[in-house]
Amino acid sequence: MNLRTRRILEFVLDNLVWFMLLFVLAIFSIFVPNYFQLGIFANIIEASSVLGVMSIGLALVIITGHMDLSVESVAALAAMTVGILFCSAGIGLGVQLYPEWLMVPVSLLIAISVGGLIGTLNGVLVVKLKMSAFIITLASYIWVRGLVVAVSGGRSAQDLAPAIRWFGIQRVLGLPLTAWIAISCFVVFSLIMAKTPFGRHLKMIGGNEQATYRAGIRVTRNLILAFVMAGAIAGLAGWLLTIRTSGATANLGVGLLFNAFAAVVIGGVSLKGGVGSLPGVYAGVLLLSSINTAINLMGLPANFTQVIHGLLVLAAVLLDTLKQTIRQRLA
Repeated sequence: MNLRTRRILEFVLDNLVWFMLLFVLAIFSIFVPNYFQLGIFANIIEASSVLGVMSIGLALVIITGHMDLSVESVAALAAMTVGILFCSAGIGLGVQLYPEWLMVPVSLLIAISVGGLIGTLNGVLVVKLKMSAFIITLASYIWVRGLVVAVSGGRSAQDLAPAIRWFGIQRVLGLPLTAWIAISCFVVFSLIMAKTPFGRHLKMIGGNEQATYRAGIRVTRNLILAFVMAGAIAGLAGWLLTIRTSGATANLGVGLLFNAFAAVVIGGVSLKGGVGSLPGVYAGVLLLSSINTAINLMGLPANFTQVIHGLLVLAAVLLDTLKQTIRQRLA
């Protein structure tokens, strides 16, 4: 194999999910009525904003070779906290701040802090006590969701403060601000992963934790930071959920974990750690959102969504194994 062919093959392998996205969009545009419209593509980007943000945090942890199953419940707790404080109906306390715009950064800070606190707890238990990330974060997934139900009593917080709700309805260049926030997060964290020592160290840890430690890199600190950031980003996702729905319910965000997991795997992040990129994860998120939109336009039962997502994850895992085999032969 000559050098040019090898480079083309490596480029295709590195960007396979983007080719899959373009292929799916082309097929749907041809066969699904009313699919090929700017408004539909804007809806796809908008619908993927919360899932996209949550997928970033999950990807950071998986790249280190660990797992965080708590992000969905953490987002729900952050959403409920903001809902209780800043909603004026249901179980909302209707807290007011002056000037009113101050409620936007304060509510955002509270949501991120709630997520970061649970992320810190997860990180310390996993890293300091050498406990299984799967078990610890599964426990967090259960007890945090239980806390949301206990705090809310199964009731909802409604009628979010207008100053915060404003973020959920404003549009810039045809896209809502929530979508721009998600895109900005992907840009910022992609740069962090690609251009900073922290990002490179996370990949090194996922590739070989013991060798990274022997190289003098502070594995413990970086791993805890990854869990803290996953929690904080989940808190941001919860804040976006609240402003999109103008309130919070006990079951808010149910099912997001599995969709985020699917997006991360489809996006090319290896479950073994050390491999993956956030632009690929964003393509995975858009791919799932594109399929959901097509299913809605075709009027198919919602159960088809789960079937297709499951098959996509299976295909992504098989493709990941195939890509690793091809890369080993190219090496």
